[in-house]
Amino acid sequence: MYARSVSIRLKANAVAEFTRLIDKEALPVLRKQKGFQDELTFVVPGGGEAVAISLWDEKHNADSYGRSAYPEVLKALGGVVEGTPQVRTFEVCNSTFHKIAVPAGV
Repeated sequence: MYARSVSIRLKANAVAEFTRLIDKEALPVLRKQKGFQDELTFVVPGGGEAVAISLWDEKHNADSYGRSAYPEVLKALGGVVEGTPQVRTFEVCNSTFHKIAVPAGV
């Protein structure tokens, strides 16, 4: 399992709109992607920053989303995002929500 972590700086007083856009714009796109498993979105107290973590069955599906559908999601969030979000990918080594087989060598 793989994770995409997106760190986002939010515009002032944008948490409610950000939350609405995640629910109405981003999640429907994510749910259509091959290999998509789950999405967790966090906002720091005060609302200046958010982190969105999407979980994927395989790395190539996460990468494919990053190339094809992510730009559409980013455009939908454009009104509440300040600057360019930072994207990082990870191999998931443990989760209490999902049964994960850890790859050999990890």
